[in-house]
Amino acid sequence: MTSDSETRAEVRARRSARPTKADVARLANVSTATVSYVLNNVAGQTISAQTQAVVREAARQLGYRPNLAARNLAIGGSGIVLYIVPRMAMGELAMEVGSRLTTALAQQGIVLSLQFETEDASNVVDAISNLNPIAVAGTFPLRGSALAAVEAAGIPQIHLGSNNLRALAALDLTVGELRVAHLEERGHRRLAFAYSDDKKLRPLGEYWLRGMRAAARVRNLPDVEVATFATDGSGAAETVSRWVDEGVTAVCAQSDEVAFVVLHGIRRAGLRCPEDLAVMGVDTIALAAVSDPPLTSIAFHATEIVDVAVSAMMTTLGYPSKSVTPDGDFAHLVPRDST
Repeated sequence: MTSDSETRAEVRARRSARPTKADVARLANVSTATVSYVLNNVAGQTISAQTQAVVREAARQLGYRPNLAARNLAIGGSGIVLYIVPRMAMGELAMEVGSRLTTALAQQGIVLSLQFETEDASNVVDAISNLNPIAVAGTFPLRGSALAAVEAAGIPQIHLGSNNLRALAALDLTVGELRVAHLEERGHRRLAFAYSDDKKLRPLGEYWLRGMRAAARVRNLPDVEVATFATDGSGAAETVSRWVDEGVTAVCAQSDEVAFVVLHGIRRAGLRCPEDLAVMGVDTIALAAVSDPPLTSIAFHATEIVDVAVSAMMTTLGYPSKSVTPDGDFAHLVPRDST
């Protein structure tokens, strides 16, 4: 109902008015300064966890969002975060994190700019120069000219190895443990790792190999043998034959796609999988279920990974975010006939 003195225009204006910090402060029964400290994650303030929770809940109930234009003018920032999409096979995780981070940042009035990784990283360097971002986020740390540009700009870089993402920084160890434990249970002690020959995928291979080696050391297994497999399968038969001659009985590939190349090599060499050489992938892509034989792989709990990653990224960027504690591991084994 409206009073006789209130026009329809005034009603529309009242209903469409954005809630302010003062509104949040009144609902939470705190000062506007406290609201600013809490919602901007200002360091050095002694505000209890209970008060912080009350303020954030009040902001949520009111649908409060900070004024982006005013805040960016005040801090001299662009209100843009660059998100680097890697040139490597990582299933849908990288894009899912980017999608969810886009939504979370938009609620704070921040724009996420996707930058697809290129060979020379010139697009990232240009984006840092032209867009003046407040941070750069991605799956793996930047290197070369892109890293130099971030350091020169003095902006934070957020990636899997960052302290703020320490819950996910051990994902390689989780995957390595799942793989090595599974293979050891089946009697395999001489293990090998298969890299892709695509240089841009090398960081991902090194990441998974690190976890595999750690799990092997814990079990006092021999050093993990390593070889690179060409995408077209050339030389694969020779490599798997050499491994078998040397006593290797199981191979972990850096991805399901590389595992397919190893399987190709086994067939070309006249060997059998898993009788002569067991093979494991990682990512559990759809085709893994219909390879010959069906491929044992590692599947990821995408929802939990995305929840933790987005929460940590938002906190690092200084924006309100609900703390997320994972309920369990981020990955699980999908056993099939290849092991």
